Amino acid sequence: MYAEFKAIALCKELNLNKIGEHFGITRKFRWEDFLILKADNLQGIVNDAKNKFVYVFHFGSMVFINFQHHEIMDVVKYMKKLEPLISETDIFTYADDYKLEVNLEQPPAINNDYMIVGAQSDYQLEIVSTILAKSVSLDKNEIEVDTLLDRIENVVNNLNRGELGVSDEDLAKMLAKILNFKLNTISYIMLLDNPDITWTHEEAATLYERLSLLFELKERYEKIRHKTETLMDITEAFSNLVHAKRGTRLEWAIIILIVIEIILSLYEMFIH
Repeated sequence: MYAEFKAIALCKELNLNKIGEHFGITRKFRWEDFLILKADNLQGIVNDAKNKFVYVFHFGSMVFINFQHHEIMDVVKYMKKLEPLISETDIFTYADDYKLEVNLEQPPAINNDYMIVGAQSDYQLEIVSTILAKSVSLDKNEIEVDTLLDRIENVVNNLNRGELGVSDEDLAKMLAKILNFKLNTISYIMLLDNPDITWTHEEAATLYERLSLLFELKERYEKIRHKTETLMDITEAFSNLVHAKRGTRLEWAIIILIVIEIILSLYEMFIH
């Protein structure tokens, strides 16, 4: 017996209350909660919903358990009707796979790609899904922050040639993206917070810690944090340069106006 996981990062944020209400789940979801869609919720979306689960996380990730490729596509298309921000193109850009196998004949094992246990428990599905969801969201943030670093590098290269080449609007957009990275990695992904079940279930806490180490969640978060801090410092330096450049232009404009005024005064003096 085994369970196959497929985690994908779809968008920045998913409204769990809206999705849950659509499926008849009326409880209010907190930021740290997740939504589980089971067989009865999936009827009509996939042909055979038996032994299938979908874990939906507010930070834009979904984890599919025992789904085939076309069934995942069907669920994503259905979800897009509820969440327009979901993009159907390249939905597997940020994805990860995992397998949970129940086998009494083999010793227990936990690896990057699979886990072998003697007996399956519900907490295992929850913990593995949470780890995978955070991991693919980190993948998305890592790529985006590296893309922004490349853009900043081009600006620095222009600066080496004596060209600032960046406007106030561009600086504001860069700063907004950097702040979004911070918000996504800390607030949305809740990377520094353990799931609720780990506070009451010792085995769940142990599994979460082991998988967190395997997937290097904290290390990857720290790298993103350091990169965003570097981006903030560089952006602040650019902002100071832009303001200094604007101040210099303003000073020259004032000087030119004064010179023009003096010339006009002299002209009028000689004419009269």
